[in-house]
Amino acid sequence: MVFRVLNINSDTSTPTGKLMQTMLAAVAEFEREMMLERQAEGIRIAKAQGKFKGRKPTAREKSGEVVQLLADGLTKEAVAQKVGIGVASVYRIAKVAKELSIKSEV
Repeated sequence: MVFRVLNINSDTSTPTGKLMQTMLAAVAEFEREMMLERQAEGIRIAKAQGKFKGRKPTAREKSGEVVQLLADGLTKEAVAQKVGIGVASVYRIAKVAKELSIKSEV
């Protein structure tokens, strides 16, 4: 596959074009790594100051209610709607609850 940029006369079918593409990719990768490094440093500083706590886990707090509603016979979709969480979260909570009940039986 050949990539040609007409307005700057760049063509990846030539050695010079391949070099330019490689150099641009290297600069882009460097910039990305620098950005991630600055972000990680900012998060570390914010955590040290107690300002960065992340998102509050909403579905896990409601797991007891979810397990109870499932035991009462409601469908997973109905439980999700009633509790106000996603259906995938209900499936995840049900799976963990089932694994814990199997382990407690052994």
